[in-house]
Parts: sequence; structure tokens; C-alpha cells
Amino acid sequence: MNLPKSRPEGFLRTENLVKRFDGVAAVDNVTLSIQKGEIFALLGSSGCGKSTLLRMLAGFETPTSGAVMLNGVDIAKMPPYERPINMMFQSYALFPHLNIWENIAFGLKREGMPS
Repeated sequence: MNLPKSRPEGFLRTENLVKRFDGVAAVDNVTLSIQKGEIFALLGSSGCGKSTLLRMLAGFETPTSGAVMLNGVDIAKMPPYERPINMMFQSYALFPHLNIWENIAFGLKREGMPS
């Protein structure tokens, strides 16, 4: 029997994350795991909860239920200014004078990531 190799717990993890607005689920039971240094993208149609999920990761929305774990610590109730997490909408995040590669590399270089 070939079992999949287990991955270490994610550096940033959500566990059964839910956000409801007036009883309507914007994010419904999302569990994900992101490794330290990993680049990820959320893809989906308009209104599917991508921005709400990112706002919960950044601390701008409080989950109705579930956990937002950073390095094993639940930060769901931690205010945004205390979190080492940033959120930038695409329209504000892109520098028009840089190409796609330079836009992606900008933040990585700023954080001192190796080429």
C-alpha cells in the first residue's frame, strides 16, 4: 500500500473557518494549509469568499467560527496591527512601471528572499 507522504503542519493554517453575514455563509468551513515561504493564490468567481477569507487572515474580519493558526497559535482574535500578515488588493499591489516578474519579485526581494 502506498500512502501519501504527510506534510508538516502549515505555517499558516485555517481550520473549519466560517464567516456569516446575516446568516449567509460567505466562507463556509474552509480548511487550508500554507507552508512557510510558499506562494499561494485563491481563485474563484466573484462573490465566492476569496476576499473575505483574505480579510480574516489579515485580521480585518473576525471568523464566525473556526481558527486561523499562525505557527501553531490561533490568531483569529488578534488585531491586524499585531499580525505579521499583509493584505493588498491586486489593483493596489501592482506597480504599473514593472512587468509581471518584477511585480512578483518586488516583495520577495524586500523580504530578503534568495533569487
